Amino acid sequence: MELRDIEYFAVVAEHGHLGRAAEALGLSTPALSKSLRRLEKAMQAKLVTRTPKGVELTTEGSALLAHVRPLRLSLHDITREIADLSEGRSGHLRLGCLPGAADDLLPTAFRALLSDAQGVTVSVTVAGDAVLVPALRNGLLDLAIVNLATPPYEGIIQEHLYEDEFVVYASTDHRLAKLHHVKIADLAQERWAFPTLDGISHKWINRVFEDNGLPPPRVTLVGGPMQIRLQAIGSSHLLGFAPRRIVRQVASRLRLAEVPVKGPTCTRHMGVGYRKDAYLSPVARRFIEVLKTTAKEIAAGSK
Repeated sequence: MELRDIEYFAVVAEHGHLGRAAEALGLSTPALSKSLRRLEKAMQAKLVTRTPKGVELTTEGSALLAHVRPLRLSLHDITREIADLSEGRSGHLRLGCLPGAADDLLPTAFRALLSDAQGVTVSVTVAGDAVLVPALRNGLLDLAIVNLATPPYEGIIQEHLYEDEFVVYASTDHRLAKLHHVKIADLAQERWAFPTLDGISHKWINRVFEDNGLPPPRVTLVGGPMQIRLQAIGSSHLLGFAPRRIVRQVASRLRLAEVPVKGPTCTRHMGVGYRKDAYLSPVARRFIEVLKTTAKEIAAGSK
């Protein structure tokens, strides 16, 4: 029994006429008759009888049609599901992301991805590079938004997204925010809030302090969503270290100000990484394009 013969039979039943059914299918009437005879032979039953007006279903034909209708719907659903998978509108994505990007880049990217992809599911791991990169290598993640490494992480393909310039920031009431120039040594006595202790923020400040012969920064607050850290810094005397564009976005609302530190600057190069030679699903490929588009919008908005 061939699937196409069942489909042709359903069209014959719909039209009640071999000629009209053949025309609808783009077949010749003899070819359609041959298909019908082949199906009847496979079923070992007469499925239609000829009438002056066309054809009518036999009892056996009516019974077959009752099963064919849900089968055709199932085939349609299967075809649609496969198309959704192949076009990245369905499937599961295992994503890793740095804390800062999780608060900033991901919400906009998810909105773009899920707007016409109701079949997509996503699991997100928020962590530092030290966790995300090994997870990529071990196949535990499909994609990860990470700090780009030079040279690239071994076994990982990196694609550039955008760049961030970091600044020290504080409440507008903080004594350092009221100065015109702040030295690195002025920061040593302050308390800090960081997203993680293994991320770029803490590592960079720690290295700058070390290069200037200063003790490590005094950490008071670690972790939590970026919004909580921003609010905590705006209502206390903590210092933070974050992308300038993010600080500017909320500065007036949360009463934050950039601390004018005189010294080296920190630029973060953000990208998306995935395992070399690994299978990249359509939804993963689609999300990479979404991330690139979103990153361009973020970069344009920060100028």
